[in-house]
Amino acid sequence: MVMNLADESFLTKEYLDTAIEFIPSMKNLKLKDVPSFVRTTNPDDIMFNFVLHETERAKRASAIILNTFDDLEHDIIRSMQSILPPVYSIGPVHLLANREIEEGSEIGKMGSNLWKEDVECLDWLDTQTQNSVVYVNFGSIAVMSAKQLVEFAWGLAGSEKKFLWVIRPDLVVGEEAMVPPEFLTETADRRMLASWCPQEKVLSHPAIGGFLTHCGWNSTLESLCGGVPMICWPFFAEQQTNCKFCCDEWEVGMEIGGDVRREEIETVIRELMDGDKGKKMRAKAEEWRRLAEEATEHKLGSSVVNLETVVNKFLLGKRSDD
Repeated sequence: MVMNLADESFLTKEYLDTAIEFIPSMKNLKLKDVPSFVRTTNPDDIMFNFVLHETERAKRASAIILNTFDDLEHDIIRSMQSILPPVYSIGPVHLLANREIEEGSEIGKMGSNLWKEDVECLDWLDTQTQNSVVYVNFGSIAVMSAKQLVEFAWGLAGSEKKFLWVIRPDLVVGEEAMVPPEFLTETADRRMLASWCPQEKVLSHPAIGGFLTHCGWNSTLESLCGGVPMICWPFFAEQQTNCKFCCDEWEVGMEIGGDVRREEIETVIRELMDGDKGKKMRAKAEEWRRLAEEATEHKLGSSVVNLETVVNKFLLGKRSDD
């Protein structure tokens, strides 16, 4: 993709709404939906050039493995297979790992979280009714302004829903993440705050009815695997693309504006938790949960078959007729 733009002032809303029709299998895509570092106006941008370099290297790979599953991105995977080395979907990887744990594998017991998890939130969730709690977590990298944090806080308070909110100490740019004392007082009987949590377990907990997320890929997959619909606030990188697919293609998400207004947060949360659209999204998320489980079924699922093919053919050097 080449953009003849002088500087970032050209990246107006009208320009970002420009339709992109030349990416195979990605329909109704707009410029705003592609990764943020592709929209740079600086040809020397580090991330832009890194992506170009890695894309070129991908052509020389023996195989490419993706943490997704065939039913979720079937057409896109097929398009990639037509122009790249063998492409295999082997995800959701965390479901495969869970099956290894069930079978007693030591490899399956290895954790990947670099943050200390607060497991008390699981005890709190055990006391809540089904689909009654909004889970809020913007991942390990996304940051916001102090004003945005306050808007999120009062939007959650105004929704009158119970919520579990993960607030990292470094969530706010340049200062400690602090919510208003009045917010803490008003929501004392219906919220749980944590600095981090075992997200996969949270999203698979029956008390969780919705997920306010930055749309990182791990979070997106874990939400789909938990059958949990999403409120999407993408931050950077591929999160805008994930958001577009959650909302328009997979029908499990609703996007909120980047400026963050408490009235919008309140309205969208209520629609997600109680509205007709929220009910349809929850049903669709449950359908994706079932398909993800099927893809990782022992010996039968498409992702299991693909993983075994990669291991046998490219790591062990076995032929298909061995």
